Amino acid sequence: MSARDAILARLRNANPSSDREGEARRLVEAVERPVVQGATIDIFLRALSGTTVSATHDRIAAIAELPDAVARYLARQALARALFLPPDPQLGPCDWSGGFALHNRSAPDEPAALAVARCGVAETGSLIFDTGPSAPMLPNFLCLHLIVLLRAETVVTHLEDIPPSDPLPRAHYWVTGVSGTTDIEGQYVRGAHGPRYLHVILLS
Repeated sequence: MSARDAILARLRNANPSSDREGEARRLVEAVERPVVQGATIDIFLRALSGTTVSATHDRIAAIAELPDAVARYLARQALARALFLPPDPQLGPCDWSGGFALHNRSAPDEPAALAVARCGVAETGSLIFDTGPSAPMLPNFLCLHLIVLLRAETVVTHLEDIPPSDPLPRAHYWVTGVSGTTDIEGQYVRGAHGPRYLHVILLS
């Protein structure tokens, strides 16, 4: 029997139904999500600072400390205290009178914008956002520096641990670092489709 005849014989005698059942069983029984060890917040912060996400972060103990944390970041980046501020009621306790120029509309060349993430994912360092009247989406893609407020208690370990949005938002999107491209002469460029820098302020 030639090699060709042997191959054809094996194909004729194969049991497709059995093969499909075996493959399905292997998929169900396999461990599909990575094992992560350590405190969820520590894992999340490591993912943020890793090469995939390349974000910076700061930590505050109370929402009233947010303006000072934003000012620290802007100073490190040699930026003026100017940014888009969303009309989120969570930001009500913040005092922005310390020399900030706040915008309620974002210009295409806005240097910085503040956003509030609904939750974070330690496994990937992702940030999850829901749009709404108090959380416009466009400013988060127009700015050069995206500064994100994230509550520590909303950080989950794995992707499938994210609670569903209630109520369902009109738009829902994930951010895992800034975008990049090597389309132009093979040179890596950050911020190809949005902000060039991502900074997370963790409220815990």
